[in-house]
Amino acid sequence: MADLFAPDTALTDITPADAPLADLLRPRALADVVGQEHLTGTDGAIGRMVAAGRLSSIVLWGPPGTGKTTIARLLADAVDMRFEPISAVFSGVADLKKVFAAAKEHGRRGDKTLLFVDEIHRFNRAQQDSFLPFVENGTVTLVGATTENPSFELNAALLSRAQVLILRRLDANALDQLIDRAQALTGRPLPLTPAAREALVASADGDGRFLLNQVETLYAIDIPAPLDPAALSALLHRRVAVYDKDREGHYNLISALHKSLRGSDPQAALYYLARMLTAGEQPLYVLRRLVRFAAEDIGLADPQALVQCLAAKDAYDFLGSPEGEVAIVQACLYCATAPKSNAAYVAMKASFKSARDTGSLMPPQNILNAPTKLMKDVGYGKGYQYDHDVADGFSGANYWPEEMAPQSFYAPTDRGYEARIAERIAHWDRLRADRREE
Repeated sequence: MADLFAPDTALTDITPADAPLADLLRPRALADVVGQEHLTGTDGAIGRMVAAGRLSSIVLWGPPGTGKTTIARLLADAVDMRFEPISAVFSGVADLKKVFAAAKEHGRRGDKTLLFVDEIHRFNRAQQDSFLPFVENGTVTLVGATTENPSFELNAALLSRAQVLILRRLDANALDQLIDRAQALTGRPLPLTPAAREALVASADGDGRFLLNQVETLYAIDIPAPLDPAALSALLHRRVAVYDKDREGHYNLISALHKSLRGSDPQAALYYLARMLTAGEQPLYVLRRLVRFAAEDIGLADPQALVQCLAAKDAYDFLGSPEGEVAIVQACLYCATAPKSNAAYVAMKASFKSARDTGSLMPPQNILNAPTKLMKDVGYGKGYQYDHDVADGFSGANYWPEEMAPQSFYAPTDRGYEARIAERIAHWDRLRADRREE
């Protein structure tokens, strides 16, 4: 797991005894890979490829420490292919040319090449395109590894020639298996209480490599008595959550927050809010999203939601972190528990479309101002009724262009404050109909 450029002896029994624990425990067969049985099992995509003895180009997409490099090495061994690893972080066009030339030469001798590209998403579009002819003609079978969503990071042409296989973050059972293997290899129990072991597994956040590195640290320290969770936390730094502010993790969590708010689940909304803030997301970004949510998904069902969100923004500006974060939490809870309506959002889209479709229609002359004599003479403002001077404060006048029938964009719901708005609109509609009949 640890060294992309380790020699092929990494798969043999002569791995140096002083190698990192992650290397010493590197699986020797696909059946030994933990946590990815949905791919490596007999019914999994990788299992079927190995059984057939034919490997197609694939992209392994998954979080760090889930076995992408290990699976690629074992695949090459399982189908008797030459393993050629490169990293997109350290390689350029010149390196790729050498790799393709070597693969051609080995191909003439009957040796097929599995080209493993770690961090493949770091290659630019032109570099990704350079793979295409060599993948198509069989010079190499490409196995790419990425932690980023291939839909966003890889060329469509490359994706069409490779099957995307999704690796799962390692669950508690898989991580427990790694600890058991480490204990069996060393012949020593891990110096932890059962509760501390659970805390260690949780801290790994699904990353097997991180877990084994932590286990190795514990073995390297003289610990006279098993550590409890508090002692373990004091000894080892907790892993920072995997979160890239401009990549998929960012968009996944903000989507989860937005949909939890829309679904009126304050507990889930708080969880995703906490996930973002503890991972280092900018609080003002979260506040912008809450303001947008208040207008889009609550609207006039509770007009105070927008006020609460803007007040939270002002409070955070005034207090800063960490004191100001409670204002963000308050706004989040208000939005999650408020009645929901997207009627204003729907009305906005419908009215904007109508405005684009109808162009520059003139409003009716009765509601146009007439600041000059000429404008008065041609009829501007003629017949306008000042609503405050009319019974009920409502004239029922027409406000639509003559060439356009009245439209209905806003349809308030019966939820929250919008129920009262709906009653008012219905009342005015009845009055307007009565005025027109008079």
